[in-house]
Order: sequence, then structure tokens, then C-alpha cells
Amino acid sequence: MSKNNRSKALSKLIILAFVLFVPGFLYILVNRMGSNEYAKLPVYGEKVLSGEMKRVMGREIPDTVFHQLAPVDFINQKGQEVTFLGQDSTITVAHLFYSNDQGLSKQLISDMKKIAHRFREISHVTLFSISVDSLDGAKEMTDFLGEDISKVNPRWHAVSRPNVDIFSYAREDMLLEASPFPGEQDRFLISNHMMLIDSERRIRGFYDISLRTELDRLEDEIKVQIVEEIRNHPLKVERK
Repeated sequence: MSKNNRSKALSKLIILAFVLFVPGFLYILVNRMGSNEYAKLPVYGEKVLSGEMKRVMGREIPDTVFHQLAPVDFINQKGQEVTFLGQDSTITVAHLFYSNDQGLSKQLISDMKKIAHRFREISHVTLFSISVDSLDGAKEMTDFLGEDISKVNPRWHAVSRPNVDIFSYAREDMLLEASPFPGEQDRFLISNHMMLIDSERRIRGFYDISLRTELDRLEDEIKVQIVEEIRNHPLKVERK
């Protein structure tokens, strides 16, 4: 065999070895060293270590206790009792308002309506517009809303008259600004943020409605959270 032929044969052998062995090597490398990464939203509020360990993906890691909201009983716009965060298979979008406010509260309701339309067919997304005014009853809220919001989305509730101090609950559990307006009985200071809460009652996002891009971000992050819920609790979400 001539030197030229031997060189060609060697080149073919190297190419054949590359084709046969490199893909297998890369597959093994990816499976041993790589990992699947999913978009995941942050968890807001105070976090403390429980002092225990838990196993995740075969590894022992310190267990973290996250800030959680307590369920609250309200009366909705139809005069019915409804529990905020009473289900463990849904994620929740919430905001504060009061019916005597034609400014910020109207804008929050308008933005929530867009979210209600967008996720009307998604059964494990619930929406709560929470009044901070103890004088807001079913009639006041219905007049303020101007329509039957259950027709927009059957899982959208406007609620009032909680079984807790709503201002303390808003500040300490929801981490939202809320207080009576000094010297005026029919005005209140409320946050201009919407919030996203997961099925474990943890806060996963705040959205400033004074920025128009924030509503788009909220929509996107609701989708991200839906994926996380399905991945973490597939049977529970499917049954819902």
C-alpha cells in the first residue's frame, strides 16, 4: 500500500471513530454533568431555616420555611361567604381597592379584568379584589364594578368584611401598603401593586400597575407559576 493510500485509510478510520464514539461520549457527559433548568419565580418575605434537612434530587439540603399568608373569610359581591386562599390547588392574583375611589381602585379593577379575561379558561387561577373599606357591602361593590364580574371570570371575586383586621393583614401577610387616610373616614391609602400567590400561599411576585409593562410581566409569570405547579403537584392540579 502506498504512503498516500495509507494516509487516506487512516483519515477514514479517524472520521469513523469520531462518528461512532463522540456522540455517545457527549450523551454520557450531559447525563452525568448536566441538569434540567426551569424558570422559577422568587419567593418573597422572610425566610428561616427549620433546622431540618430534606432530600431534593437525591441531595440533602437545609429545609427553609417561607413566609405564608393565612386564609381569610370574606363576603363577596354576591353576598356569599368565600375564603381567600382556601384552596390548595390554585394560584391566586390579588390586589386591594375600595369602592369610594375612582382613581387607583378603578385602574386596579380595570387591569384585573384583563387578567380575568386572559385566564378565564384556566381553572386553577383565582382572582381576588379585596376591599379595605368596612362599609363596602355587596351593593356598594356591585355598583362600583358596574357589571357582574363572575360573567367575566367565574373565579374572580370582589370581597370585603374579612374576619381579621384587614389593614394588619395587608401589611403583615400580604406585604402591601394599606391604612386609613389621616383625618378622613372614607379615604384609604392602598398599594398600587398586584400580587401573585402560589398554591402553598407563598408570595411569588409583585406588579406595579403604574408601569404598563408590569401587566404583561404578570401574565407571563402566571404562566411560569402554572408550569411549576403542574411539575410539582401534577395529580393535584389535574384533579382540579
